[in-house]
Amino acid sequence: MSMRSTAKLRQDVHWLATLLLAAGLVPAFLLLKLPFRFAWMNFLSSYWISLTLQSIPVAVLLYLVGFPARQTLGPLWDRYRGQKLRIVGLIVFVALMVSVLTPVVAVIFIVATVALLEVVDRARGDSALLVRWLTALVVPAAYLFVGLILVFTYNDVIAAARYTGAYDRAFLRMDSLLLLGKSVSGWSRYAAVHFGLPFFRFLEFIYFRMFPQIGAALIITAFCFGKREALRFAGTILTAYYLALVIFLIWPSMGPFFTCPAHFSEFPPSLVTYAAQKNFLVKAGLLWNHRPIFEIDTDFFIAFPCMHIAQPLIVMWFLRRWKGMVICLAIYDLVLIPAILLLEWHYAVDLIGGVLVAGLAIALTYSSNERQGSGQLKPVAAAPAETSVTGRA
Repeated sequence: MSMRSTAKLRQDVHWLATLLLAAGLVPAFLLLKLPFRFAWMNFLSSYWISLTLQSIPVAVLLYLVGFPARQTLGPLWDRYRGQKLRIVGLIVFVALMVSVLTPVVAVIFIVATVALLEVVDRARGDSALLVRWLTALVVPAAYLFVGLILVFTYNDVIAAARYTGAYDRAFLRMDSLLLLGKSVSGWSRYAAVHFGLPFFRFLEFIYFRMFPQIGAALIITAFCFGKREALRFAGTILTAYYLALVIFLIWPSMGPFFTCPAHFSEFPPSLVTYAAQKNFLVKAGLLWNHRPIFEIDTDFFIAFPCMHIAQPLIVMWFLRRWKGMVICLAIYDLVLIPAILLLEWHYAVDLIGGVLVAGLAIALTYSSNERQGSGQLKPVAAAPAETSVTGRA
């Protein structure tokens, strides 16, 4: 087998993994007596509605910091300046959104609407081009959705087959070496006493708002490089998750909130994290005791490796061509690290595991000898045909 064929096989391994996981689903459910019921409304609304709406403003922000103004705000300004009715319509729309929605949700809807209209405008009435752009985005997004359903499902399958906290004590001991005798839970207690509830609410905001950067990277990759590169991005994210599942099967662990005996008596109970971690323990307990659960949902028990680090690293790798985007993401992801730890979702050693998994996933799906993307789908990066109309280069 030639080197090129070997590289192609390696890059496509996520397709095979997805097929194998899908094929093994029914046998695994029957063997472990799991209910073949899924929280479809939660899956669909969380991914296709909530995550999509949050990802568009993040993609717009990254677009603004990654590309020159003559390609971003310049064409938009020229278009609205030349069509005064657009400004009136936008003012009315903004007033309506602000009056019926919370400020954050209103901003999300306003930015998403303006961005979508701008994409349509830049297609210049070419419906075939719009279909190409839409296909380049939706097909990889659908593949990522299917893969994530499998990840959540096998998360429960493994939890039903193995005790999910089997290696927590081992990771806790490794943390003691890394943190010079301290623990993540100890630092969390210290932060709670000295910084208070508002600080932890900020940490929660940072922690749970990590996911839109995944969607934003998919949008930018699809629109700038087409379906093939967007599928590569989705495949790399899924490869990292599949590796995490294998590691979880071998060394299952749930995180510091599981090993800290005083966690639920000392951790701020008003936080979303508190309720989520308590629910995780309840569901994991049902699974490892072979008691029935109602349905497969978005529960994710895996502590090692930390996917909250692996995914942002993959995002920055795929957006590495744009220095401004990487800097913006790096600043956010640096703040994300204390959020991961102080909310007691992960041990410090989990972060190292996340870095290694991200590197391995990228190595499996990327070839330095292959040209990255065709550059043919560029509604944001370049559109020479629009230069005379919008001023874009």
